[in-house]
Amino acid sequence: MTDRSENEAESSPRRRGQGKLEAHVLSVLKGAVEPVPVAWVQERLGGDLAYTTVITILTRLHGKGAVERERAGRSFVWTAVADEAGLAALRMRKVLDAESDRQAVLASFVTALSPHDELLLRELLAGEPAEPGELGEPGEGDR
Repeated sequence: MTDRSENEAESSPRRRGQGKLEAHVLSVLKGAVEPVPVAWVQERLGGDLAYTTVITILTRLHGKGAVERERAGRSFVWTAVADEAGLAALRMRKVLDAESDRQAVLASFVTALSPHDELLLRELLAGEPAEPGELGEPGEGDR
């Protein structure tokens, strides 16, 4: 007798994490020059995802504020309004908004930063972001 889970693992593609899949959909959508339908996104993802899965991902991204949609007949066309960094920032903001003691959360976050990231954050807050490569590679001087 063959184990059902072994057959499923062999016949189905490897599952991707929700965050990675959202980032992939968002990067595909960023490549569009105008609002696009779900089928356009699905085609550029390689076609291994079901149409309904792509709609679900786009709807989740819309709920997070990373994409916008507008009516086009009976369906929607989609536009990216955030990139992968923006999506990560939205996730961070959601976590922060869920906590009652914002000061404690931010203090804990900042004290856990590497020296490189702390310097980068200080420069961003001062409105003087460093040029790429100016601060060295992440991890340099962290030891």
